[in-house]
Amino acid sequence: MTDLAPTAAAKPILHGWREPLRRFLLHQPLGVAGAAVVLVMIAAALLADLIAPYDYLQTDYASMMAAPSLEHWMGTDSFGRDVFSRMLHGARTALTVGFVSSLIGATLGLVIGVASAYFGGYTDMIVQRLLDIFMSFPLIILALAIVSIFGTGTLNVTLAITIPMIPRCARVVRSSALAIRELPYVDAARALGFHHWRIILRHMLPNVMAPYLIMVTAFMGQAILLEASLSFLGLGVQEPVPAWGLMLQGGAEQYVESAPWMAIFPGLAITVSVLAFNLFGDALRDVLDPKMRV
Repeated sequence: MTDLAPTAAAKPILHGWREPLRRFLLHQPLGVAGAAVVLVMIAAALLADLIAPYDYLQTDYASMMAAPSLEHWMGTDSFGRDVFSRMLHGARTALTVGFVSSLIGATLGLVIGVASAYFGGYTDMIVQRLLDIFMSFPLIILALAIVSIFGTGTLNVTLAITIPMIPRCARVVRSSALAIRELPYVDAARALGFHHWRIILRHMLPNVMAPYLIMVTAFMGQAILLEASLSFLGLGVQEPVPAWGLMLQGGAEQYVESAPWMAIFPGLAITVSVLAFNLFGDALRDVLDPKMRV
């Protein structure tokens, strides 16, 4: 008994990447700019140990709150630590938390959404009502509740950001999977006696990869902003781990007038990174979603 071949709808995502890439480069200038900023962030995070002129933990009490100069490009903080070095390592923290939480959250939402659409009936109804419960809470409120239960730290913050992402991705993917469930090749797979999970994983998941990729990219910006918000509130990443929200908290509360660079540079990093991921995600949606093409 031979397996069914993937439908033509999956080929542009799985095999025909050249045409979407061409449309992205030629018709999405804002998306290209966002992607360029994202690549710069990734390079800075990966090469932070080589690029940073100082150790992000190194203190110099003789240069506390020094203004930006040739020696310290972005100045120093209240402990004499180089802000530029901590910004580079803060990019590593933001991208690690953002990527892991968005990838896990979107992947779990992908499986849940497709399975819910495929089985339908009471299974779909129960799953959707559970998702409604989670979606009734704003992202930050649900994340705060999870952090208050499990505590602070990088791992717990990642978990707190991952859980609110799951129902949002599951709802989007389910809407696409409902249409795919009615296609003839899915009925043929059932008639041939394939196992339910084989049909879901082999024949339905590849056809919902476009919304999945869009959600992963969109979640990255939300995850970075959420991590920075939790760290700013003192419920996220803790010292001495460098994090933009934590740096913003230390600079904005006490030294906004005497040493404004302590808050300006982390705030700009958060703003630019979130904007870049949003621009990239919107452009990716326009390229991959057939409904958005003219």
